[in-house]
Amino acid sequence: MASLFEQYPDLLEKVKFDANGLVPAVLQDAATGRVLMLAYMNRESLQKSLETGHCWFYSRSRQELWEKGATSGNRQRIEQIEYDCDGDTLLIQVQPEGPACHTGAFSCFDDAAPESAPEYPAVLFRMIRDLQVLMRQRNRERPEGSYTTQLFNAGISKIAKKLGEEGVEVALAAVNENDSRLSEEVADLIYNLLVLLEHRGVSLNAVGEELQKRAAGRKK
Repeated sequence: MASLFEQYPDLLEKVKFDANGLVPAVLQDAATGRVLMLAYMNRESLQKSLETGHCWFYSRSRQELWEKGATSGNRQRIEQIEYDCDGDTLLIQVQPEGPACHTGAFSCFDDAAPESAPEYPAVLFRMIRDLQVLMRQRNRERPEGSYTTQLFNAGISKIAKKLGEEGVEVALAAVNENDSRLSEEVADLIYNLLVLLEHRGVSLNAVGEELQKRAAGRKK
């Protein structure tokens, strides 16, 4: 994989730092799009972020560089960096290795969420993203000995049948099994659903857009 310097060779020159030599950086979970935190970078912290692959910032109160996760281990691994149309704000997509907020919350914006909001499934979203990458590789390369390859080779009818079987297993587990077994069956269902979508060439974004349309319809 190319280093961040190779991916963004001109980034340090294109970013417009303010009069204090700083640029705001918004961190976003690459798997879910959820905003995690806002911090500031100067040229040196941006350079160290490119060198190490995880985020470094500049503390305006302490007037010094700081490495995100240096003491807690909750580093934010960089997957993509973008800047806005003026070049004076960074959007950094990351793979979180733990909570982003110093309070221990997953996001610095968690306090703004309704008290009734369910637990945020960060691990699930990251695993779905990783599984999507794996599915694409298996579909393209078809390595021997892979169960996923066997499903792709069997075709859509077999894949659809397997998904249906897993749906029944989830329903039965919901009625007859404990929470652990239900989680296992749901994991099987999600895996087979991702196989089916990859085989058909339908993205999860298309599914998300459909849910978004339905949610907008409910608000009317």
